[in-house]
Amino acid sequence: MKNKNMFAANLQAVFEGYMDKEEILQLIEVPKQRDHGDLAFPCFTMAQHLRKSPGLIARQAAESMNKESFEKVEAVGPYVNVFLNKQQTANEVIGEIFDKQQDYGASVAGQGEVITIDMSSPNIAKPFSLGHLRSTVIGNSLALLAEKRGYTAVRINHLGDWGTQFGKLIAAYKRWGSKEQVSRDPIKELLALYVRFHHESEAFPELIEEGREWFKKLEDGDSEALQLWKWFREESLQEFNKIYELLGVYFDSTEGEAFFNDKMERIVDVLSAKNLLSKSAGAQVVQLIEAGMPPCLIKKSDGATLYATRDLAAAVYRKERYHFAKSLYVVGNEQSLHFNQLSAVLKKMGYSWWKDIRHISFGMVLKDGKKLSTRKGKVVLLEEVLKESMELASKNIEAKNPDLADKQSVAKSVGVGAVVFHDLKNHRNNDIEFSLKDMLRVEGETGPYVQYTYARACSLLRKGNFQLTGETLVCEEEAWPVVKVLAEFPNTINKAAENDDPSKIAKYVIDLAQEFNKFYANKRILEEGKHKYSRLSLTYAASVVLKEGLRLLGVDSPPEM
Repeated sequence: MKNKNMFAANLQAVFEGYMDKEEILQLIEVPKQRDHGDLAFPCFTMAQHLRKSPGLIARQAAESMNKESFEKVEAVGPYVNVFLNKQQTANEVIGEIFDKQQDYGASVAGQGEVITIDMSSPNIAKPFSLGHLRSTVIGNSLALLAEKRGYTAVRINHLGDWGTQFGKLIAAYKRWGSKEQVSRDPIKELLALYVRFHHESEAFPELIEEGREWFKKLEDGDSEALQLWKWFREESLQEFNKIYELLGVYFDSTEGEAFFNDKMERIVDVLSAKNLLSKSAGAQVVQLIEAGMPPCLIKKSDGATLYATRDLAAAVYRKERYHFAKSLYVVGNEQSLHFNQLSAVLKKMGYSWWKDIRHISFGMVLKDGKKLSTRKGKVVLLEEVLKESMELASKNIEAKNPDLADKQSVAKSVGVGAVVFHDLKNHRNNDIEFSLKDMLRVEGETGPYVQYTYARACSLLRKGNFQLTGETLVCEEEAWPVVKVLAEFPNTINKAAENDDPSKIAKYVIDLAQEFNKFYANKRILEEGKHKYSRLSLTYAASVVLKEGLRLLGVDSPPEM
């Protein structure tokens, strides 16, 4: 980042009065070909200002720049390319990592402001499936990135603990359930009851009405209905917490949908007072014609409130409680309209913070190319996936390194990390295909590959008895690509956070691991001689950044594998 700033400052002096430093920084690129330099500035935008060809502007800019800051400055077509001072840059970058350690790349941009993150949010009495993984790990990584940039992240697990499905489940339990069986294996039994209800209701439609009646009892405070609902909720939470513990995820709030039951009438009153409600087929809606959207349903014809009413109440509650600067909702792509409507209604209600509501959408997890469905019983349980992944990791360790200390802990870190990394290396809006075999490979773009690279670096440091001494480093040609990637870490963190895109961090640690492994293959790092300290210093810097990069993804980094 420092080198980009230096390059941008030079260009600003050359283009004085036409572009400011921030505009220039946005345009600076890293050339794909190494012989084109370390940084490049395309002159197409300047051509519009100066009414000259981009190539001529590049040549004139290269001639005018202060060349003392760089090894070489040259114009290649419409680009100004600069070659950084390798020795100086290596000492600055590695020196900064030595100085800041895990705080390398941290900033105070957030100034302690709060970001609320609505994430995970599984439905009570249903299994924590592979489909819930994405919201959980994307949200967790965004929280870690926010904290890295000086924000206070509030993790909210908005549990799906209310709705007509609970009437159906109570009806199913009353007909076919067993307290002993549910107590023995809550999620499995409750899922079986839920699936059976839907199968049976196809042949016996009267079951649907029975489910509605039980939900009405629940809403009216019927003691039996409430007791069963609380039991289902408590049992489900205990099961969910096993998953969260494996993933290393925690929450600041688990206030679910039921928490907002007594807060929705206030929303309806405000909408009514502002004359924003209108009737549509007996229901009360907020018209959003001016926003190009269909009406937002607030109350059904029978007076029941809806999902939107509850989310409006939750948004207002969170603003008043947390005073957030941003409120993120990590929810699948299919809910885009809902969150657009949410923001639009908040705007019409007169809340200036409507623009701080952001839907962080994501694609689906596919199994054999097909979407998973709880209702049809086509569900892959996340706990089973994580356990299977840990077992496979354990077998790999037993085969390759049977004498490894604390094998069980390492297998957990590798197995769980493989699943999390596989999700986060993909851009969140892409659908991802589930494949444990691909996730656990220790070569290619996988979590175990990055973890193994970190463990390799740690092994080299132990064998080399590395100690920080602050000596001036010698940057060999083979080390330069590693130094350049290390220098980009702070910028990558900012981009990942600003774009709500953890995949930028995942791709970054893959790049760093690949460049370090090339260096390892070309140089004898532990060979005695004048370069040993410099090589181990680079190894140490890479280990610090690999570990911190994995942490920002919610992935452990065992020092031995």
